[in-house]
Amino acid sequence: MNVAHPHPSSARSANPAAAAPAATGSPWLQLIMATVGFAVNFWAWALISPLGPLFRQNGQLGPLTEGDVALMVAVPVVVGSLGRIIVGALTDKYGGRRMFPIISVTTIIPVLVIGLWAQSSYAAVLVFGFFLGIAGTSFAVGVPFVNAWFPPAKRGLAIGIFGAGMGGTAISALTTVPLWKNVGSSAPFVICAIVLAAYAVLAWLIMRDAPDRVIPTASLGSRLAANSRLAITWQASILYAVAFGGYVAFSVYLPAYLKNAYGLDPADASNRMAGFVVIAVLMRPVGGWLSDRLGNAIPVLTGVFAVVAVCAAIASGNPPLKGIGTVAFLVMAAALGAGSGATFALIAESTDPARVGGVTGIVGAAGGLGGFVPPLIMGAIYGQTQSYAIGLWMLAGAAALTLLLTVTAVRHTKQRADADAV
Repeated sequence: MNVAHPHPSSARSANPAAAAPAATGSPWLQLIMATVGFAVNFWAWALISPLGPLFRQNGQLGPLTEGDVALMVAVPVVVGSLGRIIVGALTDKYGGRRMFPIISVTTIIPVLVIGLWAQSSYAAVLVFGFFLGIAGTSFAVGVPFVNAWFPPAKRGLAIGIFGAGMGGTAISALTTVPLWKNVGSSAPFVICAIVLAAYAVLAWLIMRDAPDRVIPTASLGSRLAANSRLAITWQASILYAVAFGGYVAFSVYLPAYLKNAYGLDPADASNRMAGFVVIAVLMRPVGGWLSDRLGNAIPVLTGVFAVVAVCAAIASGNPPLKGIGTVAFLVMAAALGAGSGATFALIAESTDPARVGGVTGIVGAAGGLGGFVPPLIMGAIYGQTQSYAIGLWMLAGAAALTLLLTVTAVRHTKQRADADAV
């Protein structure tokens, strides 16, 4: 299957007049704006996670089981994941310059409702947490936007830098609980809403779509169908479900995990979760850069999944945090971050530019769903066994199987794409 050139029925080359307004900014300025937008929206996306243990502890939402908390923090994840499928395809059509402000302004509504009203009702938190998931679709806006601004040799690094915006979850981890306790229960939400509004205005004024980006002309449905038939779409979806999904799962569930498994208080657990997030964020551009440097993302992905399998197996034994436990989690964070960056370097290497947004949407959805399922499984397993060992062994097994997929089917798809591009 030739993925090197756009099909004439699905895309055409854009001229400056087709993307309003005409592009004027430098690629690096556009990358910075996209990364900031991703971080701000991910901050909003992760607002509920640090509060889960507090809601259960103080009983303001009623008596909650561990499964209730897991569902509450996972709902925004699944919505943000599935929404990427549509948002990625819309970004191919309308460009990131329009989509970033739209997503940011739309996210303000559930942020304010949860902050000002919904914190007295578990059902209300679930409902508006569903709409909070819109913020998670910002990832599918940024990847095609950044991809269009950079040449192929720099796309792995550029998309990796953009992906570091997932550090917005660290902002949430570090600020939500202190603000909630010391300023007021609405403070973290109101502050986030103000930042979202400021970013939306700046994005509209500063961001520009790349002048030579490829704009598809086919219908949304036909493009989704065509993208879903590409081998790289489903293979990258599996890779990202384990790499980014593992990161999301830990970033939303680690506070509850550390509280239950190690007896940490919510603030300490959130701070340690922030450390996990920061390591993963810093390593995401490294994964993209290494893929660019080697000219191939496959070796990077191979190493990543081997490391994740080993670290998850070590963590399953509940080792002490003052030693091997912390090392295992931080090394696993580094591997998951690098794997997330390398996965999108692989997509840039193997996918027609006109389809990057659509493919990104599907792959991003898989990554988010990869983060939705583990917290539910971990919560259910802990509820039955009072242990997380089985869940961590399942992660180790998933990483090992993904490693096998990488060195077989994914390697073959990459080789075929390279041959078609010659």
